[in-house]
Amino acid sequence: MATRHVLLDRALESLPIFRLSDSTEDGAITYAPADGGRWRVFPAPGDRLPGTFDQDVYVELFHRYHEAGSPGDGALTFTLHAFLRSMGRRVDGRTYEQLRGALTRLERTVLESAGAYYSAVPSASGAGSFVDERFTILTAIAIDRRRSADREQLGLFPTLASTEPGDARITLSPLIRANIAAHHTISLSPSQYLALPSPTARRLYRLLEVARAEGHVTWRVALDALAEQLPLSQRYPSHLQRVLQPAHEMLVGAGVVRDAAVRQHQRTWVVDYVLAQR
Repeated sequence: MATRHVLLDRALESLPIFRLSDSTEDGAITYAPADGGRWRVFPAPGDRLPGTFDQDVYVELFHRYHEAGSPGDGALTFTLHAFLRSMGRRVDGRTYEQLRGALTRLERTVLESAGAYYSAVPSASGAGSFVDERFTILTAIAIDRRRSADREQLGLFPTLASTEPGDARITLSPLIRANIAAHHTISLSPSQYLALPSPTARRLYRLLEVARAEGHVTWRVALDALAEQLPLSQRYPSHLQRVLQPAHEMLVGAGVVRDAAVRQHQRTWVVDYVLAQR
């Protein structure tokens, strides 16, 4: 039976990784969390930073990890066709290439924490700690092109090479899996996530679940700090409001929040969220 929820690493969810557009911008993301430290995301040479499609692939990977019973070696196997179907994506030559590219980026994009990423695994002192680490979301990927068993399907995909589609085997980062095993997580509804049509709304949903997991019923965040945490490229309050407003309407309509409002508070622009009860 398919699970109704997906568990994600709460520490990773609080940090920016995915651009909210699939632009060719290749500069690193740099972020300074309020708790201190520095977080950077480096694209692979010749590639761009992970974007909106990659964000959805990431969520689906951990959905499958949860469905598979959190295998101890972090390895998952799936067909590209089934994976795209589960994401609610059309299956064709273009989306096969998108998926292959996304998996490669998740293996090659380097996440660097200098005291910014929290590991819930007890240290020598018996408590979790903010760590200095360089890691990737996937530690290995292998895609085997399917041959004779699926040749009858190839006519459906005229843009594919004769050896596509394929079977994938990936391995999830042990650092991320350790946080999930330690229950330092957030919980998403895959159907609710996929029902949000905006990448910004989907990222906000993930971030709001961090606030919920930390015990917030309401969450106030400075507008500029939220822009860096998502991340958004816009910086002027009026521009940020234009980006956030439709996403807020989607989140209210989906029942993720009861209210979301951008307002000025003591000369500072803030965003106030009222989380919906589950």
